[in-house]
Amino acid sequence: MKLIFIYNANSGKLNTLFDIAHKLISPETYQCDLCSLTHEALSEKKTWQEFRKRNGLKMEFLHKDEFEKLHAKTFDYPVILKQADDIELFLNADEISHIKSVDELIALIEQQVDSLTPSVNA
Repeated sequence: MKLIFIYNANSGKLNTLFDIAHKLISPETYQCDLCSLTHEALSEKKTWQEFRKRNGLKMEFLHKDEFEKLHAKTFDYPVILKQADDIELFLNADEISHIKSVDELIALIEQQVDSLTPSVNA
């Protein structure tokens, strides 16, 4: 299984510069709750970076325009999807908007993934 994180932003250098400026000038109106959880204005949050390195999950990170080029699907962004055979919803935009910290996001991912993983003793 792989988790696909799709940010509510488009790819490209100019879009990245606009996003950085928006996060610095008016962070409370920034449109991507997922990005706000996982990134500072200029870099990835250290807690998130360490989680990605240690957890062993396959993860892919895309901007919404990149995802829509690869797949004939759209969502309310940001969104986290899970992909085994098919792509399915893991956390929707509304659920992400209620997460208050990167630590809460990590705990939720770990809890959800644990519930999807079959027990060895089952």
